[in-house]
Amino acid sequence: MTLFRRARPPHRFRLHALALAVTAALGAARPALCQPAPTPAPTPAPAPAPAAKPWYEEVAVNAFVSASYSYNLNRPDSGTNQFRVFDFDDNSFKVDVAEVVLQKAVSKPGEAGFRIDFVAGSSIPRVSSSFGLLQGQDVDLQQAFVSWIAPVGSGLRFDAGKFITHFGYEVIDGYDGTNDNATRSFLFGYTIPYAHTGLKATYAFSDQLAGMFELCNGWDVARDNNTSKSLGLQLTWTPSKTVTVYGNVMTGPERANVNSDPRNLFNVVAQWKLSDTTVFALDAVYGSEKGAVTPGETASWSAIAGYARLGLSDAFAFCLRAEYFNDADGARTGTVQKLTEVTVTPEYKVSSHLILRGDLRVDWSDADVFSKKGGVFKGNQATILLNGIYLF
Repeated sequence: MTLFRRARPPHRFRLHALALAVTAALGAARPALCQPAPTPAPTPAPAPAPAAKPWYEEVAVNAFVSASYSYNLNRPDSGTNQFRVFDFDDNSFKVDVAEVVLQKAVSKPGEAGFRIDFVAGSSIPRVSSSFGLLQGQDVDLQQAFVSWIAPVGSGLRFDAGKFITHFGYEVIDGYDGTNDNATRSFLFGYTIPYAHTGLKATYAFSDQLAGMFELCNGWDVARDNNTSKSLGLQLTWTPSKTVTVYGNVMTGPERANVNSDPRNLFNVVAQWKLSDTTVFALDAVYGSEKGAVTPGETASWSAIAGYARLGLSDAFAFCLRAEYFNDADGARTGTVQKLTEVTVTPEYKVSSHLILRGDLRVDWSDADVFSKKGGVFKGNQATILLNGIYLF
């Protein structure tokens, strides 16, 4: 008898196989499904704001020293070089000036700062000091002002205190500005002021045009010598990177206890910078003052000076100056005269801090105003001056 085994139904076989496949898949996936989710990286803490600098680290300190020796070929009995501004002593070694400058400069709207220039010496402070502030002494507070840039347009800058004048091409030598010639011109010494005490506002209208308005006590007066104020204006035009033109104006009564006779001054300065070492400049002044010499009459004066700096190398330069000054009524020098001068100045820059200069200068007048040996006066004088400058 033949026995037959009953075959498994086909559909049951398929269901059994599918169950085995699902079980295997779940078993393979179980480790991944049971693995914990990764911990997210912590968010870094924001960097702490940089600590504000102490106030004293924001204050810059600079210094300047000038020493010289002058010799007058006239050998004046008085030992004085006539109509000279700072180099007035003949045959004498001098510390012209030692300057220390403290400042917190401002450059952006909203910033406030200050500048103080302390000077001492036998030449510059004795002449340039202002009435009412150590006048005629060998020490001076040459500049002292506070600054603030108001957030108006490109920035409206205000300076209040005592500051150097905006007139003229030549400056009072200091760490941030030295002249091409070691001696100062007649124009610098007799036709324009040295400093003002008051308030000024400066604004740049564009890259080419800037303006300045000034309300001050007047010419070289820290304490006003009358009850009126003087008004000053400056317009600066820079048509190109090499050319700059300044127009300067000031008006106001300047004599002590006189409020009715204004002194008016007009000045134009043009500079052409051919290169970093070669520069040409022209400086012209016209001034007038009612009652300066004769009551009710207006006295006037005028001057023009030309400058050339010829850079022969980075270290050596040859500087020339020629000028004409007409004191038509004697209001500025005390003598009706026409003064001219020519100055030749070789300059050698030993380093970025040390400069050596020598001046050979000849002055002429149409009046006999220059003293010589024996008490005689003549119409000219020639001087030789050696000058050393250190700055940082």
